[in-house]
Amino acid sequence: MALKKFVVGCFEDEKVLFPAVAKVRKAGYKFHDIYTPFPVHGLDKAMGLRETSLHTAGFLYGLIGTTTAVTFMTWVFTKDWPVNIGGKPNFALPAWIPITFEMTVLCAAVGMVLTFCYICQLAPFVKRHHFHPRATDDLFVMVIECGDKTNEKELSSFLSSVGATEVNTQVAEEGWWIGRYDKEQDLYKETTIA
Repeated sequence: MALKKFVVGCFEDEKVLFPAVAKVRKAGYKFHDIYTPFPVHGLDKAMGLRETSLHTAGFLYGLIGTTTAVTFMTWVFTKDWPVNIGGKPNFALPAWIPITFEMTVLCAAVGMVLTFCYICQLAPFVKRHHFHPRATDDLFVMVIECGDKTNEKELSSFLSSVGATEVNTQVAEEGWWIGRYDKEQDLYKETTIA
C-alpha cells in the first residue's frame, strides 16, 4: 500500500466542527474522514458525501434470497422428490411464502452486514491507522488528504483559524491491512513535516 500524508485537525465541540467543515469544503480540500465520538446528524451532507447504496444492495440480496428459495423448493417438490400431500399440487406457491420470506430476510440481512463491513473496512485481525487516541472518546477529528500541490503548513494554519485545537501532519497507509496492534511500527507514528 502507498503512503500518504494527512493533516489532522482536532475539534472539541460539534458546534465548531460544522462551520469548519463548510469552510474546508469551500476551500477545496479533500476529506479523508471525520471521526466523532457519537453520530452527528447532517455531517455527511456537510462533507458532501453521496447517499449510501446499501439499500440497493439489500434489495439485490433479498432478490437473490427469494430466487434461491423458490428455485430450490420448485426443484425439490416437482423434480427431485414429488410427494402428494393431501391432494395439494406439487407446485404449491402459497405454502412456500413463509420459507421464501425468511430466506429473503436472511440473505438481505447477512448480505448488507457483509457489504457494510467491506465498505467500512471492518474485519477481525485487520489493522487500521488511528489518527488520534481520543478520536472515538471525546474529540472530533478531521482528517484531510494531502495531494501533490497541498501546502501542509498553510493547511495547518487554516485548520487552526477555523477552530481546531490541535493540528498535526501524519504519514500513514491508506486502506486496511492484516496486522497486530500490540506491536508498534515507527512508520505509523505521528510526524511533523516541514
